[in-house]
Amino acid sequence: MIDLSPEILTVLMFGGLLIGLFMGHPLAFVLGGLAVIFGYIGWGPSVFYMFMNRIWGTMDNYVLLAIPLFIFMAQFLDRSGVANELFKALRYLLGQTKGGIALTVVVVSSIFAACTGIIGASVVTMGLLALPMMRKYGYDEKLSYGAICAGGTLGILIPPSIMLVVMASEATLSVGKLFAGAVLPGVLLSVLYLIYVYIRCHINPNLGPPISREERAAVTSKEIMWMVLKSLVPPLILILGVLGSIFFGIATPTEASGVGAFLAFLMVIGYGKFTWQGLYQAAIQTAKTNTMVIIILCGATCFTGVFLGIGGGDVVTNFVTGLGMGKWGTFWIMMLIVFLLGMFIDWIGIVLICFPLFLPIAKNLGFDPVWFVIMMAVNLQASFLTPPFGYALFYIKGVDPDRIDIKKVYLGIIPFVGLMLIGLAICAYFPQAVMWLPSLIID
Repeated sequence: MIDLSPEILTVLMFGGLLIGLFMGHPLAFVLGGLAVIFGYIGWGPSVFYMFMNRIWGTMDNYVLLAIPLFIFMAQFLDRSGVANELFKALRYLLGQTKGGIALTVVVVSSIFAACTGIIGASVVTMGLLALPMMRKYGYDEKLSYGAICAGGTLGILIPPSIMLVVMASEATLSVGKLFAGAVLPGVLLSVLYLIYVYIRCHINPNLGPPISREERAAVTSKEIMWMVLKSLVPPLILILGVLGSIFFGIATPTEASGVGAFLAFLMVIGYGKFTWQGLYQAAIQTAKTNTMVIIILCGATCFTGVFLGIGGGDVVTNFVTGLGMGKWGTFWIMMLIVFLLGMFIDWIGIVLICFPLFLPIAKNLGFDPVWFVIMMAVNLQASFLTPPFGYALFYIKGVDPDRIDIKKVYLGIIPFVGLMLIGLAICAYFPQAVMWLPSLIID
């Protein structure tokens, strides 16, 4: 064993993390590899017993069973075509409003977010549905890309969200309370996006021209309302079935995820989209996504165990609190760190690295744990949009790689990242926007 101070080991571990990620290695193996190296330096071979205990604790966590079921639910919904039908209906309903298609993207993404909780599905689906229409009517490309990417990222915040399930597990908080706390912030961000698009397109109609009168006249108001009801009611039943059963104490989140998967299965059958091949593909994609999440969790729990064991948690705590910024200054420093990490690390890594460090600080400062975790969740929305590693940017690029200029995508997301930060500030200034619904939850 090598005798090094906690400060040096902390710097070396974070330096190794950044080097490994910039070299392009998978996060799970970077975290796990660093845990092995520094754990062996600190404790020798006995560190592997600690790894086994921590990994077993992760795999034995009942709450995490909700993750594969929510993913399975999302895979079914993606195959049901409900987003396609809802987009078509709302496009006619809002089409003659300036920026109507962009508004439709945000609304459909918000509803889809409450059904899936998976970013890739929302961004890709909206890109395939909306981009051709936006190009047809001459929409500003930057506004188009920004609306699709920002709307798609709502899926990681608006429940049921697998991010909130992981956060609840790591923070030992009620999943139901986190789900409830994320509802109003998610709606707030959606409303901010809608207001922004509406104002921009009314100031400059060339950014988002309405659809032609001829296209709108081809469908009667009665037909539009029927399309809206047909495509909107089943998702609402699904949302109420999942979230309602959690909020009213009827089912645990894990049980509710099973209800959601079953209701999504019925929706696929109801829309006439069920195939055995589709069921097979849904199972395979669920297994792949769940495996990715779990292996990162295992690598991160070993990394965290070593990091805290060498005294890294105390080093970071003393550093942050020693800045002398006061209660709110320290809070915003932590939010800034999370925001900057979001440019380079995905949300799973940020949650698993930052929670053991920041939650004790937040508790000592007197912040409510549920409120603080939701604030981190709102902040992590930006991690999907901020370059160089914002996933949503690459999802939208992948929709049409030959015609989409990634520079315009980067420019298009800037106003929406600003709106996310405004939403974060509103939730900080009005904490009841987060805490009102959790206060009503039956434990």
